[in-house]
Amino acid sequence: MRMISTKYLLARAKAENFAVPAFNIHNAETIQAVLEACHERQSPVILAGTPSTFRHISFKDLHALCQSFAGTFDIPIALHLDHHEALADIRNKVFAGARSAMIDASHLNFSGNVALVRDVTSFCHKYDCSVEAELGRLGGIEDDKDVSAGSSFLTDPDEAAAFVNLTGIDSLAIAIGTAHGLYKDKPKIDFERLETINDRIDIPIVLHGGSDVPDEYIIRAVKLGICKVNVGTELKIAFAGAVKKYFAANPEANDPRFYMREGMDAMKEVVYSKIRLCGSAGKLVIGSES
Repeated sequence: MRMISTKYLLARAKAENFAVPAFNIHNAETIQAVLEACHERQSPVILAGTPSTFRHISFKDLHALCQSFAGTFDIPIALHLDHHEALADIRNKVFAGARSAMIDASHLNFSGNVALVRDVTSFCHKYDCSVEAELGRLGGIEDDKDVSAGSSFLTDPDEAAAFVNLTGIDSLAIAIGTAHGLYKDKPKIDFERLETINDRIDIPIVLHGGSDVPDEYIIRAVKLGICKVNVGTELKIAFAGAVKKYFAANPEANDPRFYMREGMDAMKEVVYSKIRLCGSAGKLVIGSES
């Protein structure tokens, strides 16, 4: 089994109207937990790492772990560069084996976003590396960035169509009311905007900020064209909560094989839930994706 580009996964998701869950991972335990659950449910999966993840563990080492686990679980894996902002950084990781990258230039104006994304796409496509970009801007905290509500803005459908044509990207992350992190109030999702964007572009659409969104919202978003759902915060909270609970009950414990397993099992419950919401259970077709 090998590492693949997300475009093969997302093209099928779009054609069959389901979404591929994309889970943020950080180390061997989080990778193993996600892949155990996806193997059990026979779900395609995207493993995503932010720049700070690759400062915690090098891309080379994380890539090697994913390659090994792909064979162990008999699952083709897309290791995705999530929220990367520099062409040079993406270039180095593509040379090291990355085949899926998100260039996040959503903090720039439209023309600046287009220019940077076009450069990244031109480079990445030479190496069968799919490219995701973002138009509009989500609020909340993601990696080292804290975007205030006043700095966030929703994706304009007309701009989305022009953006896709100008950049040649493989998938587009849009802002329709979700945010990174957890919500203080129930999010207000602009489903009409999503439907309009889906009618105007012909590439897969990505939903960032998939943690803490009501189940019925995720299901509806997938029905209206979302092909990839990003989940990070819920995974971390579940893992950390279970480990804390274990130590509260076992204050003298010191064996990571036991307390890490508690965290992994709690994380798996989140993964099962997101697979169900995305409709991706049983959608793993190894022959066409390996």
